[in-house]
Amino acid sequence: MHFFPNDLHDAHALVIEGNPQSRAILVSQLRDIGIGKVSQCSRMADARRKLETSQFDVVICEQTFERESGSGQDLLDELRRNQLLPFYTVFIMVTAEASYSKVAEAAEAALDAYLLKPHTGARLAERILQARSRKAELEAIFSAIDEQDHERAAQLCLERFEARGPFWLYAARIGAELLLRTGRLNEARTLYEAVIEAKTVPWARLGVARAQLGAGEPRKASTTLEALLQDEPEYADAYDVMGRAQFELGHFENALSTFKMATQLTPHSISRLLKHGMLAYYTGDRSEGIALLERATRIGLDSKMYDPQALVLLGFARLDDNDKKGMSRVLEQLSRLKERSFEPERPYRLLEFVRALDCLLNEQEGRVMDEVKHLTESIRQPWFDFEMATNLMGLLVRVVQRRVQVYEVEKNIEKLGMRFCTSRSLSELLASSAAGHEEFSHIVRDAHARILKLTEQAMTLAIKGDPKGTVLKLLEDGRQTSNAKLIESSWQVLNRYETRIDGAEDLRRQIAALRDSLQTQHQITRMGEAGSPNAAPGGLALPSGYKAPRREGLLDRMRSD
Repeated sequence: MHFFPNDLHDAHALVIEGNPQSRAILVSQLRDIGIGKVSQCSRMADARRKLETSQFDVVICEQTFERESGSGQDLLDELRRNQLLPFYTVFIMVTAEASYSKVAEAAEAALDAYLLKPHTGARLAERILQARSRKAELEAIFSAIDEQDHERAAQLCLERFEARGPFWLYAARIGAELLLRTGRLNEARTLYEAVIEAKTVPWARLGVARAQLGAGEPRKASTTLEALLQDEPEYADAYDVMGRAQFELGHFENALSTFKMATQLTPHSISRLLKHGMLAYYTGDRSEGIALLERATRIGLDSKMYDPQALVLLGFARLDDNDKKGMSRVLEQLSRLKERSFEPERPYRLLEFVRALDCLLNEQEGRVMDEVKHLTESIRQPWFDFEMATNLMGLLVRVVQRRVQVYEVEKNIEKLGMRFCTSRSLSELLASSAAGHEEFSHIVRDAHARILKLTEQAMTLAIKGDPKGTVLKLLEDGRQTSNAKLIESSWQVLNRYETRIDGAEDLRRQIAALRDSLQTQHQITRMGEAGSPNAAPGGLALPSGYKAPRREGLLDRMRSD
């Protein structure tokens, strides 16, 4: 595979510039240097839509927009974080102001290049060709990633790093990212630390924290991030990871403050507005959360970066305010998202849920009871995830508040708690989703204590020399509750004591089947992160199944995304 099947005369470029005169100059310069097709737009919202639905070989973007408070850097950060720019795309930022640190960071990792105003067509061509040269130099790495051979890609990166070959620093970042994504956390951390020893760069220090967080060490990650943020107080990605670490520790107030700082640094970042708004909704000022979610909806509803769960929370707000017109608008917006989604299962489920809220608002009790019955009977189903659990909890609170007759409410709250109380943070978030009904919150917290007790009782058997008894008890309790913590604990104990357990292979098959069915190794909350599951704050966007751009038409280009 070749990453550059087209010469410049066959390339497609996009110019994003608010000033008509400057935009015309850039378009003219690109055509003069031989770019075959040049598209243009004046607003970031238009640019985002183009970049989400089409593929470009070159993107030239203005850093500042006079009529918009967001910046070109905000747009780039969002696109990279959500995997919307393939490796072969050259992204060049045009700016009148750039400090040395920004230019250095661009050269090392984030951007292909900065172009300082005023510039000539020759300088623009030089930047484009240099960036394409780097991508061509690393083509073997990109090809391995495209083929999903991450082992070979990581090895090629390590070899280039150790030999200090051309673009070794960028290769090291790719290699460390691959190691993180494949769960080789210790190796990733070692590589990040080696990069820091060779040349201290913020993304490598952030990578150490990401590896610590991925290894289940949020306290160590917090310590690493505190030191990084002292040196780099405007590093927005570091606040993202810090907020997640604080969330995992159950320090919701601290996480809320951290997400707020990230939002202030990048006020037009859709994903950060969503994360900040959702956490505020559940654990802080609910009115502030709704305001943030409304803002994210206004600026990002048509973006792939938008998480439709925000509309569910807005639906709850419309129900609480008895706002029928607002509820209709939420339904219409969610219907639009469902229709255009490539994987409509989640938007469809969320739409059905908001329809239940609408029925409750319009006092259609029969339909509400049918939906509650369907949802409560699905609590143990594989597709019923933590997001659905918090939504159902909120619905049950409002059903009780509006005196709709449903049965076994407390029993179903208990089922939710016994399945989804897997950590302190998730248990508290689930309890917070029952705001307005203290008894429900108490049932959830009691379920958390019971899960801890079941785990401790099982572990006691291992301490007494009966690891098989531990595995069997954790497995049985896991089957009964569908609780990821119990199932994952049985897996860990089996791996540790495998040589001392008769019938270990049979147990391994049983636990593996349960893990795969319930996806217990991925029990996390999205918190407004609607992009690729491989995307991560501070991470480098890696393709999954990349395909070369196809020029036949818009539909073909969309399918190749």
